[in-house]
Amino acid sequence: MIEIDGSYGEGGGQVLRTSLSLAAITGEPIRISGIRAGRKKPGLAAQHLTAVRAAARICNAQLRGDALGSMLLEFIPGSAVQAGTYTFDVSKAQVGGSAGAIALVLQTILLPLALASGNSQVTLKGGTHVNFSPTVTYIEQVYLPILQRMGVEAQVKLGAWGWFPKGGGEVQLHVDGGGKLNGINLLERGNLQQVRGLAVVTELPSHIPQRMANRAENLLREAHLKVAVHALRERGIAPGAGIFLTAEYENSLTGFGGFGRLRLSAETVAEIACQQLLEFHHTGAAVDEHLADQLLLPAALASQESHYRVAEVTRHLTTNAVVIEQFGLAQVRVNEAEKIVSVKSLTR
Repeated sequence: MIEIDGSYGEGGGQVLRTSLSLAAITGEPIRISGIRAGRKKPGLAAQHLTAVRAAARICNAQLRGDALGSMLLEFIPGSAVQAGTYTFDVSKAQVGGSAGAIALVLQTILLPLALASGNSQVTLKGGTHVNFSPTVTYIEQVYLPILQRMGVEAQVKLGAWGWFPKGGGEVQLHVDGGGKLNGINLLERGNLQQVRGLAVVTELPSHIPQRMANRAENLLREAHLKVAVHALRERGIAPGAGIFLTAEYENSLTGFGGFGRLRLSAETVAEIACQQLLEFHHTGAAVDEHLADQLLLPAALASQESHYRVAEVTRHLTTNAVVIEQFGLAQVRVNEAEKIVSVKSLTR
């Protein structure tokens, strides 16, 4: 049994998700202690518990410690990953529901299902666009297109928007199984082609997304970027607002967003997203800081080496690298001076 210290490094949920994915893929039993010890509310939150149970479901794993707030988990796979039709609902993980991010559940099971025999259809319910997690828009427009270059065939379809704190969102995920992962080279991003954006509200007046879109377009055009932001008013179970920007470079993609909240103007929400995008743009890097650690796992499972230049070497990145190396699948090298990540499989 592989012993994993969940408090290591940044001490967050990425340690858990990577460990679950690799345990399902390799069949190795794991024990994780100190889960999310670095957070204000340590232990398994609703989205993490849902990810645990989802990973267990697809490989018939035995569980010990799968409860809200648990900081110790044993996960013992009972079979190879099984393709199929699944439904995972974050809102059912705790009394009163939850807007926990379904993207985190998606990222836990995606690669195991992509490497399994047969195709899978997964319904995910909960928060689709929440702070401190990848949004479903980011998954659709950045994460999955990059993974497609590495051999992962998967699509998501947003059925309902789910914001914090109500949730109520729904996504359909289709995954083609039998995939073989290739390495990726993202050392140079090339020239910016365009910035695409969505300014969205649910259960709020239509002038709000239009104001977000107008402000974002004005700011980015002032920075001499080609940009088009669409304003949308969608239906949802509760009010919510946000803007999501995707920058398309010749060789790479990145995305940033801003969320509305009380006493925060639509224009300010747009400014937050634009500032993040422009800061990344000025780094010259090919990979944003969030995608940087998300690429480690597919790169570790690929048949060729991967090399990519990141905007920032974060503790998320270095922590994830250590977790991956504990499974003996790959060697991860991080050149902090050049901000280059290199990943070499040790098993292929």
